[in-house]
Amino acid sequence: MAPSAVAVPADVREVLLEIWAANERMNQLILEHLDPRAWQAKLSGSKGRTIAAIFAHVHNIRRKWLRLSAPHLKLPAQANRTHSTQKQLKAAFAQSAQRCAEMLADALAASPARVKTFRRDGWAQSWPAGPTMLAYMFAHEAHHRGQVMMLAHQLGFPLPGNINYGLWDWDRLWKQCGFETRPR
Repeated sequence: MAPSAVAVPADVREVLLEIWAANERMNQLILEHLDPRAWQAKLSGSKGRTIAAIFAHVHNIRRKWLRLSAPHLKLPAQANRTHSTQKQLKAAFAQSAQRCAEMLADALAASPARVKTFRRDGWAQSWPAGPTMLAYMFAHEAHHRGQVMMLAHQLGFPLPGNINYGLWDWDRLWKQCGFETRPR
């Protein structure tokens, strides 16, 4: 028997959805300010992913979460890790973020929630849909944002200082997302 969704009070639900929006704003800031020369660049001797491949991976993982946890939502198109442009991934991220926001809103709804479990992958055990789902999603994306920022720096194309620090200015992120409140 699958675990059931976790009931979340309306005010907490609202804050959790704001956190997801701020998470996406961080991704968009990087995509907006990343030097295009870094997009497909590779470190000499490295077999690791390019920045383009990292962003494609994150978008495609969002698709997997949606497909496995919220099959009633329309999936955005899959991203190609070698041929997707920065502009294409920026748009794809906006779409997958919106679908994930819809999935989260449903998962965090009091009842009746259509999203009852969170499936990270076909091999992973399902979790009850709820705040842990958001924490996992946010941690996955933060990990890859760190990879992108480090790789851009190593390639000689560091993000501007105001963007590096801007990712930590949550008051500003909240404003950029259009929220009337500060982080709470």
